[in-house]
Amino acid sequence: MDNNRNVIIAIALSLAILLGWQYFVAGPRIEAQRQQQQEEVQKATDQETSVAGTPGATAPAGAPAGADAPAGAAPQIPPSASETAPATGGTAEPAADTPRLAVDTPALQGSISLVGGRIDELDLKRYHATPDPKSPMIELFSPIGSADPYYADFGWVASAGGPAVPDANTVWEADADTLTPEKPVTLTWDNGQGLVFKRQIAVDDNYMFTVSQSVENSSGAPVTLYPYGLISRHGTPGGRSFYILHEGPIGVFGDEGLKEVKYKDLEDESVTPAKTNDGWLGITDKYWASALIPRGKSPFQGRFLRTEDGAVPTYQADFLGDAVTVEPGASANHETLLFAGAKVVTLLKQYEQSFDIDRLDLLIDWGWFYFLTKPMFFVIDFLFRFLGNFGLAILAVTVIVKAIFFPLANKSYASMSKMKKMQPQIKKLQERYKDDKPAMQKEMMELYRREKINPLAGCWPVLIQIPVFFSLYKVLFVTIEMRHAPFFGWIKDLSAPDPTNIFNLFGLLPFEASFLHLGVWPLIMGLTMFVQMRMNPQPPDKTQAMIFNWMPLIFMFMLASFPAGLVIYWAWNNFLSVLQQGIIMRRNGVKIELWDNMKGLFGRKSDTPAE
Repeated sequence: MDNNRNVIIAIALSLAILLGWQYFVAGPRIEAQRQQQQEEVQKATDQETSVAGTPGATAPAGAPAGADAPAGAAPQIPPSASETAPATGGTAEPAADTPRLAVDTPALQGSISLVGGRIDELDLKRYHATPDPKSPMIELFSPIGSADPYYADFGWVASAGGPAVPDANTVWEADADTLTPEKPVTLTWDNGQGLVFKRQIAVDDNYMFTVSQSVENSSGAPVTLYPYGLISRHGTPGGRSFYILHEGPIGVFGDEGLKEVKYKDLEDESVTPAKTNDGWLGITDKYWASALIPRGKSPFQGRFLRTEDGAVPTYQADFLGDAVTVEPGASANHETLLFAGAKVVTLLKQYEQSFDIDRLDLLIDWGWFYFLTKPMFFVIDFLFRFLGNFGLAILAVTVIVKAIFFPLANKSYASMSKMKKMQPQIKKLQERYKDDKPAMQKEMMELYRREKINPLAGCWPVLIQIPVFFSLYKVLFVTIEMRHAPFFGWIKDLSAPDPTNIFNLFGLLPFEASFLHLGVWPLIMGLTMFVQMRMNPQPPDKTQAMIFNWMPLIFMFMLASFPAGLVIYWAWNNFLSVLQQGIIMRRNGVKIELWDNMKGLFGRKSDTPAE
């Protein structure tokens, strides 16, 4: 009886974990991902059809409010509520006649508004809304007046009564028409009071901007200014609420370390991390992010806040540096890095090393089990560089995992082979004690103990897959390398479910069976699991036998909505397990009675008499 209970508990726990994961995590993720992809397509399409332009002359998010600060006190970077979309729900069109500076790199295209000097229009050339390379490019930054403004801004603020500093209405003069990796651009503005502000903007071949601000003082009196930088996002992103994936304000602040802030956490009050001289802050999405990295190891105060003007909230990540005093005839400088692009793992690590940035790779949410997730990614990525296909890399990593767990699986299958040999004795015990269940269970446990058989051995091949399953799922879900990664045939995106569906005859019938979805690879996975279960001796208890019979069907439907890469992994793992188990059974002199077990499933008994 105890053995029966243990088997049921082990299987029930496995199913509960996977079903719970599917219901509470995977299901919402898949639906949110589908909505997000639709939003990206619509957003990019709207962008292509909209009039190219820039924001109007409204005050920028975070523009200084020095006049409101007490004399001698450090001014605060105010919120950007004045720039939110109209409260009526309409969307203003960007001003078509506002001058702009083009941005053109191998990875980015867009522009910088010369009114205000904001970096506010960026598209990611290497990434599209769908696997179709002709689909619209991903839009990261967009200017005020667009549907979802999102941009970065930099500048200086002064204390109350201080000199005029650049603001949202400032029209900068540029020394070039286009910013490229080979040619930085310098913006210049003279406040007419003896201060000349310059902003040099450089960009590399990928996603890192270097913004070097300077102020030259020829006024005849010392001036005290505070450098700042901000990232502002108007509106709450939709379809991005996941249990174990952080999206929203994020930063690393010296000894305080990683700080993750949810959008809803800012509804009541702003979040102000400890002041530090090392770190970064910004806003992250699933695959994309923007982050400010103050340079020079000088102290800065980070902040996350939310403001609201009408019905549209605005989220802001900003920093304010310590006061800089510029003597007459002198100049002052401040440099800030801006990362704005795709969260490519190797690229983030490269930036960490080349710019000495503290833990920039934490823009990627590896999760609590990062000690499994990160190695899993690096192994898959390493194999991809040799095989040229992430699907093949997943198949190869499955072989590696099987090799690691080979001793445990070998012992498990050997125990099952012994159990198979004991079937005649088990049948005799069942016949002898058919009217005395407790006695039968006692004798069977004694038999298992005497022959050194683990009755739970059949569960281990499934149970040991659970940690690998979760880590691979995380890798497929959060890493951009897996986004739109093709396999072969109809699998164009390993991070998305198998698009085929048996219920509409794989597209032959003119309807979408959204409620019931079962693709080819889940069918293959279910078949391999069914064969694997039939390789094992049938449990003597009817309840156990019923559970084992239904498990392949349950897993098949449950995994149908999981990423195709995960289903391919599970199917391939099952196939390797069948081969391994068959070899071990033959080595132990045990007959492989796959067909006999299948006949028994359909009510036909084997003709081989029990010994």
